[in-house]
Formats: sequence, structure tokens, C-alpha cells
Amino acid sequence: MMILGTTSPARKRQWGSERRTAPLPTIHATPSDRKVTLGRLAIIATVIFWVAYVISTIVRQFIESGNTFRFTMEAVSYLIVVTFLSFSALMYLVARQGALERFRSHVRVPRAELDRHFASHTGSMTVLVPSYAEEPQVVRQTLWSAALQEYPSLRVVLLLDDPPFPTEPAIAARLDETRALAAGIMAALRAPSERFDTAQREFAATPESGWVDNEDVRTLSSHYGWAALWLERMAEDEDNVDHVDRFFVDQVLGGLAEEFRLIAAALLAAANEGSAPSRARMTELYRRLAWTFSAEVRTFERKLYASVSHEANKAMNLNSYIGLMGASYRHEGTPNGTVLRRVEDSEVGDLDVPDSEYLLTLDADSLLLRDYCLRLVHLLEQPENARVAVTQTPYSSFRGAGTRIERLAGATTDLQHILHQGMSHFGATFWVGANAVIRKRALEDIVETEQVGGFEIRRYVQDRTVIEDTESSIDLGTHGWTLVNYPERLSYSATPPDFGSLIVQRRRWANGGLLILPKLWRQMAERKRNGQRISRIELALRLNYMASIAWASFGLVFLLAYPYDSRLLSPLVLFAALPYFLAMGSDLRSAGYRFSDVLRIYGFNLILLPVNLAGVLKSLQQAITGKKIPFARTPKVKNRTAAPVPYVVAPYLIIAFSVFTLWRDIVEQNWGNAAFAAFNAVLATWATLSYIGVLNSIVDVWVGMTGWLFVDKPRRSVAKDDQPTEAPIDWRAVLYHGHPGADLPDALRSDHRSVGASEAASTNGQVAA
Repeated sequence: MMILGTTSPARKRQWGSERRTAPLPTIHATPSDRKVTLGRLAIIATVIFWVAYVISTIVRQFIESGNTFRFTMEAVSYLIVVTFLSFSALMYLVARQGALERFRSHVRVPRAELDRHFASHTGSMTVLVPSYAEEPQVVRQTLWSAALQEYPSLRVVLLLDDPPFPTEPAIAARLDETRALAAGIMAALRAPSERFDTAQREFAATPESGWVDNEDVRTLSSHYGWAALWLERMAEDEDNVDHVDRFFVDQVLGGLAEEFRLIAAALLAAANEGSAPSRARMTELYRRLAWTFSAEVRTFERKLYASVSHEANKAMNLNSYIGLMGASYRHEGTPNGTVLRRVEDSEVGDLDVPDSEYLLTLDADSLLLRDYCLRLVHLLEQPENARVAVTQTPYSSFRGAGTRIERLAGATTDLQHILHQGMSHFGATFWVGANAVIRKRALEDIVETEQVGGFEIRRYVQDRTVIEDTESSIDLGTHGWTLVNYPERLSYSATPPDFGSLIVQRRRWANGGLLILPKLWRQMAERKRNGQRISRIELALRLNYMASIAWASFGLVFLLAYPYDSRLLSPLVLFAALPYFLAMGSDLRSAGYRFSDVLRIYGFNLILLPVNLAGVLKSLQQAITGKKIPFARTPKVKNRTAAPVPYVVAPYLIIAFSVFTLWRDIVEQNWGNAAFAAFNAVLATWATLSYIGVLNSIVDVWVGMTGWLFVDKPRRSVAKDDQPTEAPIDWRAVLYHGHPGADLPDALRSDHRSVGASEAASTNGQVAA
């Protein structure tokens, strides 16, 4: 009934990790009037204290005579740094306030209204799951969470981006197991799908004028009971190694089973009372069972085909499949590999890629709760949302993290969920790539087409930067589309469990925002020409979202490294930041964390400072050179990822420099700077020991310093007696390229002699290039 992935031993649980495994409620708690009022006062207090600091300290120092040029430059730079940091704190409070307003006004659509809506709205949806070198069990759970979504016409496609012909046995075995996932899920769904399709047809075949009797209700109740039992048995057979497995079992499978069992009990109670739902409602309930188990699950590997882009990033993996949708193709063998040729409607192709009205992009380490598709599409299909291109529920973290760093990274993820909800309140939504329902018609408006090697390449999602979802959000806004976050918790995504994988994720997040800023200005100009109103709050939130990592990183470096004159320090600076920290602590406590995690997050950001700086500098490098930054995927494995040496050593240097600064300021009696240095030294030390660890640091440094000593021995092909011989002419390459195969670019070289034997492509497209 199910496909079992290979199991990995559970990661050893650290002291100080999270014990709570139950996720937060799907519906956000309604904020009290007191909380909303305090949020408004926090915004006002931040502005007042900043203005008071500027007047009482900076302006007063300029009015006083005798200031040197050095002091003037210090005052200007310090004011700039404080202003930018205060602006980011203010934007946190503003976005948070918007979230509170949304949570207070949100009313959940009743289930019966969803069923009534989709009785007449049956648009198709394709779920795209891009995957690269990930553990089969991780991908499998994601595919199941998508396949069990209730939707009229659902197609789930695993976009497998691994090299298609690995030589290492372990990698080849993992790839084969991943390739088998789709077929295994389809086989497991066959029994419930056939049962409920038959039951639905049998009920529909009864005369519509006839009454629904108690026996009909009992029959439907038994079907729901059977579905619940099927899910429960599947849950019992699942691996339950870590907190993500537990979430999959309890929330994805168990949550759906519990809901089905509740419906079965309600129907049985109705039958016992001699009552029955209306025939229309019975039809909807039959339809729900049929839709839940009717998903089609497939796998697509773009690297099997020479006619689609092979650029190494998630955006082009998505674009390659989206660009093929709505047509059929036949396989054609060439010296470069298999290419896809579009066939006419009357012809039968080897590869059929149906079109769909909606796309759902889903990262391979994310899970969806059961109502995700219905509720988000219902939102898109309301008349007032006709120009909404993308809707999503910003992902939450899995609870029960086994490491301290995963717990704290999860806390920042849950804070970001709140902020993204607030940004929607002010019309400043950004697409967050882990999950999203997209109106395909909107992507057609922003597509860019080019010819590469004689083949058409379409870019729906931009790959110019490594934060492709942010840039696409700007593109959609330029074309008159909007984005909305759905104010519930319906999606969850994995958080990096160790410092090495976290580096990959956060460095990517810090890279690209500055490059997209010019597009934001063009969007604003275009919207003004079209007569659209642009609020200052929306512009400020968007600017902060894209550039705050840059100015916060450089600002923190200045504060850490430069010994500012003590005359520039004032308690008013702390008072301006205090509402931000208090609000964050309140949000953390509401999300099930500790108020003291505010200090841990500060130390956490200190040790991530070099990572953020590296991402920002990479953006500047791309702006100068025009060369794309390689896309680095966050490792989604259960083992620890080694961190690069510079990022391991840098936190210790921050600690050492903070201690040195503390000693220097004590000697010079610069007590304000001394207190700041001591604060940084303590929290950076705590963060380094807790989230990196001395032993892991030693291991990572050793691996980084010695890894270059171990290289793969290159293989050399020689003729008999070690005498080189002239290779025979590759006639296929000559006929295809018009020149000898030896002159081919490296990117197009392949074993052309094997192509002739594989020109008859199989239906799954696995033809050796």
C-alpha cells in the first residue's frame, strides 16, 4: 500500500533542543485589544525616541563649537547606521501590526461553502516539486502531502534534477529509489481511488428525484470509515525517526484520517436520528473522497533532454517543465542527446504534458496540510481577487527540532510567517518560494523567450538572482498582478539542522535583493503611469525586505569595529530599539518559544554576520561583472553538513575582537562602547558554543584544510600498447552539427556512438545522452 524510503538513524538530540512536537493551531489566535494597542504604541515610541536622539545628541553636538572633522564624520556615520537599524526595527513593528489586524478580521470559510464552490469550479492544478540530490524519504513525504490534497483535477510532478546517469553505486541507488516514488504512490492510491470512484458513480446513478434514505447515509459513513482506516494503517507503517516524520504521521496522515473519521461519525449519527443530508450534500461528500485519492503522480527529468535548459538552479528546473505544458512531444535522438519535438494534435507523442489553470510550486522538504489547495484556490476565484497572481501560506517550522540551531532557526521562520502576513495587509506581499499557488495565466504575462542552440527557452520565473521568487514578485507587480498571503498555517518546511546547511540557506537569502531594487523602481513608475495608488508603507516594507540584510550587516560591522566617540552614545538609542525587542519577545512567546530567545537570536545573527556579508558582496560582484552567481541548494539530508572554514573561524574572530574592544574601551574609560562590546562578546560566545560547537568547529576546519589533498584520479583512455590511435569519424555528429564531433563545445560532448542504439526513445524518456 505504500513506498518505504530508506531510513537514516535519528540525529542525536541536543541539550536545549525543543521537546514540543505539536504544531501551532492552523487558525491564528485573535489578538486582544490590548495587544493591538501596545503594538501601535510601540511604533509611536520608536519614532519618538529616534527623533529625540537626533535632536538631543546629534543636532546638539553640531550646534556646539569646537568639533573636529573626525568627530563630524563619526557623527554622520553613526547617525546613518542608527537610522537604518531603527528603520528596520520600525518596519518589523509595522508589518507585525498589519498581521495583528489580519488575524483579528480573518473568518475561516466553512467546509460546506468550499464544497459548494467546487461543485461548479473544477479548474485543473499541477503541483511541481523541484528536487536535487535529496533523500528519497524526504521527497516521498512531500509528494504524499501533495497527492492527498483534495482537488478536482490534480497532477503531481516530481522535477528530478539529479544527474541522470551517475556512476557511484550509492548515488545511483538513491536516484533509482527516487525515480520509483511516483509509481509507488500511484500503486498505493489505486485501491482507494477505484473504490471511491465506483461509489460515487453508483450514488450518481440513483434517480435524482429519489430520497436519500438512512441506508444511503450509512453506506457513505462506511466509506469514510474505510478511508480513515486506510490512512491510519499507512501511518502505522511509517518510519517515525525524527520530528518531521512525526509531523507527517500525525498531521498529514493522522489529521486527514481524524477528519474522515469525524465525518463518518456525524453521518452515522444522522442515520441513527432518522435524518439525512440533502442529496446535493451527499454528492459533495462522495466527491470529496474521490478527489482526495485521485491524484496523478509523475516524474520529469529535464537533464534527459538536450532541448531544454540545464542551467543549475531551481527556477530553470521549474521553467523547463512549465514551458512544455499544453502539448505532446516525441523523442528524437541526436548526437547531443534526446530532444523533444512538438507533435500536432492528431499525432501520438512519447511525452504528454497537460496544461492546467493553476500551478502549485512546492519545495521537496515542505509539507502541506489537507485543505491547502481548496482554500487557496477558493481565495483566487473570488471576484475581487481576479488580479491576484500568487497566493500562499508562508511556511511555518516543524516543531520538536533535535538541535539547538534548528530550534532557533525555526523561531526566526515562525517570526517571518507573521511578518509576511502583515506585509499582505499593506499590499507588499512577496512570493516565498517554499510553496505557492500560482495562476498560470499570470506567468504567461511575464514570460521571457530566447533561442539557445536552436531551441526555444522560456523563463517564467527569473533566474538572474538566486532569490527567484522575490524578483518574480516584482515582475508580476509591474504587469498589474498582485500577491496575497492566506492568513492561516497550512504549510510547513524543514529548517537547516546544522550550521553548515544553514550557511548555504542564509547566504542565498542575502544574495540578490540589491540587484532587484532597480526593478522595484521601474514597477513603481509603471504603476504610477497606470494611475495606481502606491502607499509609502508598501514602498518602505518592500525596500526593507530587499535591502535590510545589506545595511544591517554593514551597520553592525561599523558598530562592532569602530570605536565611536562616547558623546554619540545615548540611552535614547536603546529606548528606540526597546519596543522592537519587546514585540519580538512577545511574538516568540505567542509562537511557543521563550521570551529570552530574543537574546539568542541576537547572538545567532552575530555569528551569521559573515554569511550575510558574503551574500551581499556576491550581489555587488554580480552587479559589477554581470555574471550570474551559482545557485546553491540547501542540503536536505539527515546527516550534518560541514561548514566552510572561513565561516567557522569568523565567529571566533568576532568573539576575540569584541573582547579586545572591551579591554580597550575599559582602558580608555569609554564605558558605553565597553558595555556594547561585553554584550556582543557574551552573546557571540554563547551562540558559537551552542549552535556551532567546539568539536564540530575542529572537524570542519580539519576537513576544509585537508580536503584539497584528496582528489579523484583522472581516468585515461589509451589504445593497445599505450599508443594513441586516431578516432573514427563520428558521422552522426557531422550530419547534425555540420562539423566533426571533436570540435564540439565541451558542454555538448557525449558518446555519440551510443546514440544510434538509443534513438528509439522509451515512453519515460530515459534515453542516454
